[in-house]
Amino acid sequence: MSAEPVLFERDGAIARLVLNRPDQGNAIDLGMARTLFEAAVRCDTDGSIRCVVLTGAGRLFCAGGDVGVMAKAGDDAPAVVGELASTLHMAVARLARMRKPLLVLVNGPAAGAGLSLAIAGDVVIAGESAHFTAAYGAIGLSPDGGMSWLLPRLVGLRKAQDIILTNRRIKSDEAERIGLVTRTVADDALAAEGEAAAGTLAASATAALGAARALLTEAYTSGLETQMEREVRAISNAAGSAECKEGLAALFAKRKPDFEGAGS
Repeated sequence: MSAEPVLFERDGAIARLVLNRPDQGNAIDLGMARTLFEAAVRCDTDGSIRCVVLTGAGRLFCAGGDVGVMAKAGDDAPAVVGELASTLHMAVARLARMRKPLLVLVNGPAAGAGLSLAIAGDVVIAGESAHFTAAYGAIGLSPDGGMSWLLPRLVGLRKAQDIILTNRRIKSDEAERIGLVTRTVADDALAAEGEAAAGTLAASATAALGAARALLTEAYTSGLETQMEREVRAISNAAGSAECKEGLAALFAKRKPDFEGAGS
């Protein structure tokens, strides 16, 4: 296994980011956070990448922040944890704002900031052995990684309060039921399900999906009229795109559209 804390792999238009500290449960230290940010920037700025997949190596998806680093920091803990969280947040923001879909494959337990990363995808597929824990309160910390912003939007405030404040474990079947993940599959089916989902997303109208991602994020801070104005601007811009022209041509020709060939 490579010593890189985050592996960057390419399969055509699909980029795959693998959290790669399996002996530490893929716990996030500063090196991993920095490497994840660099990979996120690469995914964001490379127009040939049409879908990004995030997963973990080994048995866990991600155990959260590296508590060993925090413990060793002693009186410097505020600075150390602040730098780690700030660097991770740059990576999360890049993945959230890029104009292409993010698919997360949760291959095992996710805790703390690992839970934040697990739920960050547009599509999140979890193996049945995965479970989810906020974990922060157990060690006297508050959430990071965007959890306090995203979790209530996915499951509602009351359930988010329960998950964060009680630290109870959410098993994979409940995670699907409450909307924490898109769907749960058998562990041995996760790779195939992920490959199929990534292929579907990469073959889709990526620019249009990017606009939809932005609209969905903005919806929580907008009034109806403001949001509809944003929709008007987005759909009118899309109407002039190569993707839309290809989609319409394929519709009338009764064939499958080639959005990747059409570009944006």
